[in-house]
Amino acid sequence: MSDLPVILLLSGSLRTGSTNDAVLRTAQAVAPAAKVRAVIYGGLAELPHFNPDEDTDPLPAPVAGLRGAIDAAAGLLICSPEYAGTLPGSFKNLLDWTVGGTEICDKPVAWINAAAPGRGHGAEATLRSVLAYTGADVVEPACVKLQVDRTALDDGGLLTDPEVRRRIAEVLGVLAAAGVRRAVVPEGA
Repeated sequence: MSDLPVILLLSGSLRTGSTNDAVLRTAQAVAPAAKVRAVIYGGLAELPHFNPDEDTDPLPAPVAGLRGAIDAAAGLLICSPEYAGTLPGSFKNLLDWTVGGTEICDKPVAWINAAAPGRGHGAEATLRSVLAYTGADVVEPACVKLQVDRTALDDGGLLTDPEVRRRIAEVLGVLAAAGVRRAVVPEGA
């Protein structure tokens, strides 16, 4: 299992029982079907407020942990709520800490928008803009909007809808394939 590509799962929510967290826990559960290993990043609340003066070696330990996790991953899958028409401040803070490093540059990244119909577009637009600054490689076919019924959870907090689970596994597979292709591109190509 250790030879499987790792997809780092990043939630933009700090809320207990968040739909975004349920999507990512479900992604972790369906990952074997997509032939990937999905790892949930759990350090969002521990990241210090971004300060360019602290974006130097040695980095604050939570920031070093974040960048190390990103560096080790074949790709990143984000699921974030929209707050006041954009990304929540805590998640924007996480992204700000990636700008000064090179770990996310050219890294395959995608997102799942689990917002209610007609919502989430502001968060997507902000995410796309910030990821462009970081140099991340947005994998468009893996960026999807899923209708998630927050009441359709099992006792472990996983989504039970078979179609949603299938789509999440599909997203992971597309993202992993992009990461594997990136890893084998010869230098100078």
